[in-house]
Amino acid sequence: MPTSNILNQAMEAADNATVAAEEYSDILSSIKGFVVDNFGQHGLMAAYLVLTVIIVLIISKLAKLTFSSLKYLVIPSIGLAFLATLFLPCSFVAVLPVTVTLCSLFLLFRG
Repeated sequence: MPTSNILNQAMEAADNATVAAEEYSDILSSIKGFVVDNFGQHGLMAAYLVLTVIIVLIISKLAKLTFSSLKYLVIPSIGLAFLATLFLPCSFVAVLPVTVTLCSLFLLFRG
Protein backbone atom coordinates (compact mmCIF):
# COMPACT_ATOMS: atom_id res chain seq x y z
CA MET A 1 0.00 0.00 0.00
CA PRO A 2 1.48 3.33 -0.99
CA THR A 3 -0.31 5.26 1.76
CA SER A 4 1.19 3.14 4.54
CA ASN A 5 4.65 3.57 2.99
CA ILE A 6 4.21 7.34 2.89
CA LEU A 7 2.90 7.29 6.46
CA ASN A 8 5.92 5.28 7.63
CA GLN A 9 8.27 7.71 5.90
CA ALA A 10 6.48 10.65 7.51
CA MET A 11 6.74 9.06 10.94
CA GLU A 12 10.44 8.39 10.40
CA ALA A 13 11.02 11.98 9.31
CA ALA A 14 9.12 13.24 12.37
CA ASP A 15 11.26 11.05 14.66
CA ASN A 16 14.45 12.38 13.04
CA ALA A 17 13.22 15.95 13.43
CA THR A 18 12.44 15.32 17.10
CA VAL A 19 15.94 13.97 17.74
CA ALA A 20 17.49 16.98 15.99
CA ALA A 21 15.27 19.40 17.94
CA GLU A 22 16.27 17.82 21.24
CA GLU A 23 19.93 18.08 20.25
CA TYR A 24 19.59 21.77 19.39
CA SER A 25 17.51 22.35 22.51
CA ASP A 26 20.34 21.01 24.65
CA ILE A 27 22.83 23.27 22.85
CA LEU A 28 20.60 26.32 23.22
CA SER A 29 19.94 25.65 26.90
CA SER A 30 23.68 25.35 27.57
CA ILE A 31 24.29 28.65 25.74
CA LYS A 32 21.49 30.26 27.77
CA GLY A 33 23.03 28.94 30.99
CA PHE A 34 26.44 30.29 29.98
CA VAL A 35 25.04 33.75 29.26
CA VAL A 36 23.04 33.84 32.51
CA ASP A 37 26.05 32.67 34.57
CA ASN A 38 28.45 35.20 33.09
CA PHE A 39 26.22 38.20 32.34
CA GLY A 40 23.02 37.72 34.35
CA GLN A 41 19.43 38.34 33.28
CA HIS A 42 20.29 41.66 31.66
CA GLY A 43 22.87 39.95 29.49
CA LEU A 44 20.29 37.35 28.49
CA MET A 45 17.82 40.06 27.52
CA ALA A 46 20.55 41.82 25.53
CA ALA A 47 21.41 38.55 23.76
CA TYR A 48 17.74 38.05 22.86
CA LEU A 49 17.57 41.60 21.56
CA VAL A 50 20.71 41.20 19.45
CA LEU A 51 19.49 37.88 18.08
CA THR A 52 16.12 39.42 17.20
CA VAL A 53 17.77 42.35 15.42
CA ILE A 54 20.03 40.00 13.44
CA ILE A 55 17.08 37.83 12.39
CA VAL A 56 15.05 40.88 11.33
CA LEU A 57 18.05 42.20 9.37
CA ILE A 58 18.50 38.88 7.55
CA ILE A 59 14.78 38.64 6.75
CA SER A 60 14.71 42.22 5.47
CA LYS A 61 17.76 41.62 3.26
CA LEU A 62 16.18 38.45 1.85
CA ALA A 63 12.93 40.29 1.16
CA LYS A 64 14.79 43.12 -0.55
CA LEU A 65 16.73 40.63 -2.67
CA THR A 66 13.53 38.80 -3.60
CA PHE A 67 11.68 41.94 -4.63
CA SER A 68 14.70 43.29 -6.51
CA SER A 69 15.08 40.06 -8.46
CA LEU A 70 11.39 40.16 -9.32
CA LYS A 71 11.57 43.81 -10.33
CA TYR A 72 14.79 43.72 -12.33
CA LEU A 73 15.05 40.12 -13.54
CA VAL A 74 11.84 38.10 -13.65
CA ILE A 75 9.33 40.67 -14.88
CA PRO A 76 11.62 42.19 -17.58
CA SER A 77 12.65 38.72 -18.76
CA ILE A 78 9.05 37.60 -19.15
CA GLY A 79 8.17 40.86 -20.91
CA LEU A 80 11.10 40.57 -23.31
CA ALA A 81 10.27 36.95 -24.02
CA PHE A 82 6.68 37.89 -24.80
CA LEU A 83 7.79 40.67 -27.14
CA ALA A 84 10.27 38.34 -28.82
CA THR A 85 7.54 35.78 -29.49
CA LEU A 86 5.50 38.47 -31.21
CA PHE A 87 8.31 39.35 -33.65
CA LEU A 88 10.27 36.09 -33.94
CA PRO A 89 9.12 32.64 -35.06
CA CYS A 90 10.31 31.11 -31.76
CA SER A 91 8.21 29.87 -28.88
CA PHE A 92 8.02 31.57 -25.49
CA VAL A 93 9.72 28.60 -23.80
CA ALA A 94 12.64 28.76 -26.24
CA VAL A 95 13.14 32.51 -25.85
CA LEU A 96 12.74 32.77 -22.06
CA PRO A 97 16.19 31.35 -21.12
CA VAL A 98 17.84 33.79 -23.52
CA THR A 99 16.01 36.79 -22.08
CA VAL A 100 16.77 35.70 -18.51
CA THR A 101 20.44 35.44 -19.45
CA LEU A 102 20.40 38.86 -21.09
CA CYS A 103 18.72 40.48 -18.09
CA SER A 104 21.15 38.73 -15.73
CA LEU A 105 24.14 39.96 -17.72
CA PHE A 106 22.69 43.45 -17.78
CA LEU A 107 22.33 43.41 -13.99
CA LEU A 108 25.81 41.95 -13.58
CA PHE A 109 27.50 44.63 -15.64
CA ARG A 110 25.30 47.43 -14.34
CA GLY A 111 26.52 46.69 -10.85
